[in-house]
Order: sequence, then C-alpha cells, then structure tokens
Amino acid sequence: MQILDAWQRLGHRALGRWLFARAVCWRAPYFATIRPHFHELRSGRCAVALKRRRAVLNHLGSVHAIAIANLCELAAGVLMEATLPATHRWIPRGMTIEYLTRAESDVLATARLDRNAWGGAENVGVPVTVADLAGRETVRAVISMYVSPRAAVASGS
Repeated sequence: MQILDAWQRLGHRALGRWLFARAVCWRAPYFATIRPHFHELRSGRCAVALKRRRAVLNHLGSVHAIAIANLCELAAGVLMEATLPATHRWIPRGMTIEYLTRAESDVLATARLDRNAWGGAENVGVPVTVADLAGRETVRAVISMYVSPRAAVASGS
C-alpha cells in the first residue's frame, strides 16, 4: 500500500497530484503516453483523467479508443495497488471493453472494487467506467486481474 501512502501525502495539492502521476508513470513508463491526472485514490476506488489533446486523438477528432483503454488499465492497476494487502500481488490478465459513444472531451475513468477479504489465487474483475465532461458514460470496461499471495520471503543471513 505504498502507493496509497504516497497519494495521502501528495494528493491534496495540484503539484502533489502532478508529482504522484509522474511517479506512477516512472514505475510504469507506458502510461506516460496518456499523461494521466489523478483525482481520487483510496482503497476500493481510483479516479484518473485524460485530457483531450492532439496526441490522443483519432482520425475523427475524438479521444482514441486505445488511449481510453490504457486509462482504464491504469485506473484498475492503481486501484489494485491501493486496495490489496502487502501479502498479495496482482497482474492484469485481460480486458473486456465497450465503447458506448465517442469521447469528444476530457474523460474521467473510475475504477471501483468493494472487497476487503483476500485468500488464495483467483481472477478478480475490476469494473471501470469512463465519462466525458458532460457526465455521459463513453466507455465501460472490466479489467481481469490475477491476484495471488506473494511468495514467502526466506529470511537468512
């Protein structure tokens, strides 16, 4: 839950949120391509935005579907980091995504997971909704995460 601690230290100011996003993108560099803006992070919920800019547009002038898919995966991954206990780890296994309408403005992805108990290895579906500035849902996704207990670290000399 180090990511949650970092958010709690940095997330209450604009500069802190910018630094937080840069740190996340340093750890997972590909996400820097969408320049995410984090709005909220707590156990069970992550909200992250993508600004409409030329680099993420398609030939129709709307936000590219793959940029939004990246945003969904980022929201779900950061949510898992903030939600799972230190005894567990995760890796994405797949994604089901529905493009409901063109995104012609900035978009906000919100990942939610209401769960407190974690046991053995399992697949967990993390639902993500993406809305435009008018509040219209433009994309709906479920990111499949494989969650498993971390291997015990051997203590030795």
